[in-house]
Amino acid sequence: MSKKIYGIIPPIVTPFDANGEIDEKALRQNVQFVLTRGVHGICFGGSTGEGHTLTSDELERVAEICAEEAKGQVPVIAGIITNSTRDAAHKAKLMTKYAIDALQITPVHYVFKPDETATYNHFKTLSETTDLPILIYNVVPWNYLAPDLLVKIMTEIPNVKGVKQSAGDLKLFADLMITAPEGSLIFSAVDALLYPSFAMGSHGTIAANPAAVPGVCVALWDAVQAGNHKLGREIHEALLRFWNTISADNLPANVKHALSLQGVDSGLPRAPMPKTSDAQAAKIKAALSEVLKYEKVVEPA
Repeated sequence: MSKKIYGIIPPIVTPFDANGEIDEKALRQNVQFVLTRGVHGICFGGSTGEGHTLTSDELERVAEICAEEAKGQVPVIAGIITNSTRDAAHKAKLMTKYAIDALQITPVHYVFKPDETATYNHFKTLSETTDLPILIYNVVPWNYLAPDLLVKIMTEIPNVKGVKQSAGDLKLFADLMITAPEGSLIFSAVDALLYPSFAMGSHGTIAANPAAVPGVCVALWDAVQAGNHKLGREIHEALLRFWNTISADNLPANVKHALSLQGVDSGLPRAPMPKTSDAQAAKIKAALSEVLKYEKVVEPA
């Protein structure tokens, strides 16, 4: 890999205007915001970034903007969420035109679930399509890949370098941590349990909390790396209370709302996702004021 990939990597939101078009100025502001919070990388086109709604042309434009704003300071990871090997390979090839350091790719997510051999071949084909390192984004509930299959893919397909492990079962995360081949990167996307994930040796996180409150997540990462578990638990509890206010079917909209309360223009969710409700907004505001007490801010480079 051209850059070391670790730590707090926010899957940034994609700001949309009232017509559902990408607000490029707001997108640049979002990248700049997370960089001032000391993050270790950025990811675009993920779930929080509503990547499932982006056309290939839009994904390209977002890639170009993120690479321009990052200016090589941190790794940039491109999310690919699609339902066919052909389309995923097409998007992976497009990303090679930009200063992208890795790809985050989901298994297919429509109702028809491929068997393990088909899933293995999906990632094998993608690995043969691009030289960029691939992280498997293990998030799809009805196509959730077991640790044994993930280990087989990482062991036998050289370009698959790691896994972003989602869902709330910390046991699956723990099993992956102790069985993954040496040199693999295992990232936690279990937002409610970032603290124990870090304590167990996770290489970092690419998750919604870092997109909404990146400076707080950097503070949590730093506390755990320094062995300050008293502070780590305090931050964990504040983050958990905050997470409980944004975790919903309109999660990306709620992350955008939390960012707007911090002065970051993040636009609207893309239809048909609803905006943050008044009831959600009140809870987010209260929890945000508490969690931001732990925020870390750095001077821009």
